[in-house]
Amino acid sequence: MAIQFFFLQQNIALAERTTLKAFINGIFKKEKRKLQSLTYIFCSDEYLLEINKSHLKHNYYTDIITFDLSGTPEAITGEIYISTDRVRDNAAIQGVTIKEELHRVIFHGALHLCGYKDKTPSDAKQMRVAEDRCLSAYFK
Repeated sequence: MAIQFFFLQQNIALAERTTLKAFINGIFKKEKRKLQSLTYIFCSDEYLLEINKSHLKHNYYTDIITFDLSGTPEAITGEIYISTDRVRDNAAIQGVTIKEELHRVIFHGALHLCGYKDKTPSDAKQMRVAEDRCLSAYFK
């Protein structure tokens, strides 16, 4: 298992990285998925907007984009881009701490790679339940 964190924008803190990496690995184990490699890239709104435009043909800001780069379904390789600008704004809108929102988005990306979807209301509800479960377990 190789989980890495890269910061293209240094406006947000991510503490206890070793503990977080172990927890993320546990998400994959619980979902019975083998994690090969996972890279989180923390960036700005503008950086993620350009990825959204060029790769997904969407012209809007988003907090996260998850790419499944797996060659086979047996071993997951992924890249997760997170806009720290969106995390800050969404935390304020949702009335939660930046730390909580940051971890929600981190877990959200991992859950996508485990097969969770969020395009329909039903799928979004299942994703939110899974995110909440992860947050509760991580911050207990």
